[in-house]
Amino acid sequence: MRTLHPIMFAGTGSDVGKSIIAAAFCRIFRQDGYHPAPFKAQNMALNSYATPDGLEIGRAQAVQAEAAGIPCHTDMNPLLLKPSSDHTSQVVLHGKPIGNRDAYDFWNRHSPQTSVVPMQTAAPSQSPAAPLDFRAEVCAAFDRLSARFNPIVMEGAGSISELNLRDTDLVNLPMARHARADVILVADIDRGGVFASVYGSIALQQEEDRRLIKGIIINKFRGDLRLFDDGRQMLEKLCGVPVLGVVPYYKDIYIEEEDSVALEQKRRQLAEGKVNVAVVLLRHISNFTDFDTLERDARVNLFYTNNTSDIQQADIIILPGTKSTLDDLLELRRNGCAQAIVHAHREGRTVVGICGGYQMLGLTVNDPDGIEGPVTTLPGLGLLPIHTTITPEKTTRQCTFIFDGRECHGYEIHQGVSDTNQSILQTDRCIGTYIHGFLDNAPVIEHLLKDKSASARQQSPALEKGDYFAFKEEQYDRLAAHVRKYVDIDRIYQMLTT
Repeated sequence: MRTLHPIMFAGTGSDVGKSIIAAAFCRIFRQDGYHPAPFKAQNMALNSYATPDGLEIGRAQAVQAEAAGIPCHTDMNPLLLKPSSDHTSQVVLHGKPIGNRDAYDFWNRHSPQTSVVPMQTAAPSQSPAAPLDFRAEVCAAFDRLSARFNPIVMEGAGSISELNLRDTDLVNLPMARHARADVILVADIDRGGVFASVYGSIALQQEEDRRLIKGIIINKFRGDLRLFDDGRQMLEKLCGVPVLGVVPYYKDIYIEEEDSVALEQKRRQLAEGKVNVAVVLLRHISNFTDFDTLERDARVNLFYTNNTSDIQQADIIILPGTKSTLDDLLELRRNGCAQAIVHAHREGRTVVGICGGYQMLGLTVNDPDGIEGPVTTLPGLGLLPIHTTITPEKTTRQCTFIFDGRECHGYEIHQGVSDTNQSILQTDRCIGTYIHGFLDNAPVIEHLLKDKSASARQQSPALEKGDYFAFKEEQYDRLAAHVRKYVDIDRIYQMLTT
């Protein structure tokens, strides 16, 4: 196959669809006989994934690797920031946490990345005492990846026109310069202001960076595409950059989303005639993709809430993962959700805890070293006989487990250990597990839904079609077909070879 230039999908802002467009092109290049791989130098997200070798990356790059048909690797997302409060984030470098960093210090030009020293675990290429040059680290990761794959499908972060962050930007156009990538600017027309956002994003670039932007994709269009024919011509004349496609909004393709903005569009209330599953809405919720499969089940109404009345009326209550177990546990006690969950369990409801939610369902959660913050111990909800201690070491691994006699799959990402040393603990109407992806397995879903209603005794049509892997493969193919239909793929290939 021809060697293609790296391609970067950058954005006019957050949640414009960069991750999904990048996933589509990972699948398109794979379908066309290439060997692509995704890359995002720096990601900020609480949704993460464990690589086959037990390291941690952003969930979006794991999804894109699946679309490309390859195992995920830390070189695809060498730097991951996991917010632990409004002002601090855990820094994960090459799949391992190296400590917490204040947001101002991280981004301020007077505190450059080169001055950051690991707090817990050194990066593989550094000694524990050596300062870290994040720019050098992410560039080296890209170079390793580009030596093995063709092409590299890169993703930017947020907006490319944040002028105050230009000097410390590791992920957008400075990364494109290093990679010698062709940049496609993605804009979300659904939110309005598309002309201003596209023109402004390009006009605010320095000339060297402006030359890297080779095309525009307008995303999430609703209505008759012919209505934007004049708009396409206006944008091209205004910006001097071709519009390579206008991609319609879709509702019938299911790709896991990483950005917590997607939670705002989730259902928030009970429904009649369904098995109502309430996911407790935590302030630091992580890995909410754990519930995508259950949410699509026709028998289920899955919704997110911290309303105590709705929690008590739900058939199943799920405490999800969290980046800050103690802080969220304290908030559950303050807002009455903890008491509502306990009361609902006493009244016969099923309660499930995943990762941090599993820890909260126990007897105590202890943080003697203050890793999560000033609160060092709290009583749990007391529904499971475990005590948990937050530790500096993080467990990250993919795993296989047996549930109801059938083999299932998932992955673990958690900070802290529970004294039972069990990844799954089940008592009467209560299940706790450290395994993300637990609810992607048909045996688990059927166990939870049995006897909940007459409709729940019927096998889910979605599960009859096969396993979750087969379902996701079908979705990636449908996404690729959707993007092929509305984007000038031939012109992009021409761009990537000249």
